[in-house]
Amino acid sequence: MLDDELIQVENTLWVLAAPTGLRVYDFDFNLFLNCKHPWPRPNAIRAVARVGVYNDYERRFNELAREGITLVHSPEDHARCSELPGWYPLLRDLTPKSVWFSQIPTAGEIGAVIGWPMFLKGQRQTSRHRRSLSIFDGPESFQNAMESIKGDTILNWQGIVCRQYVPLRPVEDPIPDRIPSSFEFRTFWWRGRLVGCGRYWWEGRDYKMEAAEQKEAIEIAGEAARRVAVQFLVVDVAQTKLGQWIVIECNDGQESGYAGVPPLAMWQRVVAVENEIALNASI
Repeated sequence: MLDDELIQVENTLWVLAAPTGLRVYDFDFNLFLNCKHPWPRPNAIRAVARVGVYNDYERRFNELAREGITLVHSPEDHARCSELPGWYPLLRDLTPKSVWFSQIPTAGEIGAVIGWPMFLKGQRQTSRHRRSLSIFDGPESFQNAMESIKGDTILNWQGIVCRQYVPLRPVEDPIPDRIPSSFEFRTFWWRGRLVGCGRYWWEGRDYKMEAAEQKEAIEIAGEAARRVAVQFLVVDVAQTKLGQWIVIECNDGQESGYAGVPPLAMWQRVVAVENEIALNASI
């Protein structure tokens, strides 16, 4: 049976929702928007999930399909937008050089294909933004961290990605073992349209873009969204120390935290896009 809450938002958008306990992710649709819980519900519903991360997206997608609910992303869409091997081939010229391995590579393998310094992450995420498990200036520092990488509960279930380390414009460096906050922004895209933009490092020092910077950041994020071509996408972009904007990563919007993006305004924009599309289709 279906345990998550199925909500019709503003008579327009179907959302499959469940609290995760993470304030950067959770949003109470019932509290802030006009929501209904129709019963009996329609036989066929297309819904966006906001229930956290599915450990096995394809299995859950198929379970919901048997309930008459189709998620906005197919398993193929989800893999393309949530895992680096899915989106990287589409964005090679917009993001740092990257390679991935099914198991932890040797320092020699990394040096041969990426070089040093190097940034390490899982195919889907870093290990809680820990600097000591992410940024390595050479083979020795990488080798010293090997046992910690092998025992990490987040990295050990993902494929390993090694990326060329690109120095980013700094914002602050407040915590000893955390990746330094950079001039990085999270953007949400619904049907190829920008519906939200906010600072990625939302808990620390406030920072914002000037108009010209915002134009450049949105342009590169929009190009990434166009190429990845899924219904609900997150694109994180950052400015390097040299002033160039690059794509940091992409994610499935269903599974992504809001960071500094105001969720109410974002969902209102999503509803507006859906209504606009429906109106144009009826003309």
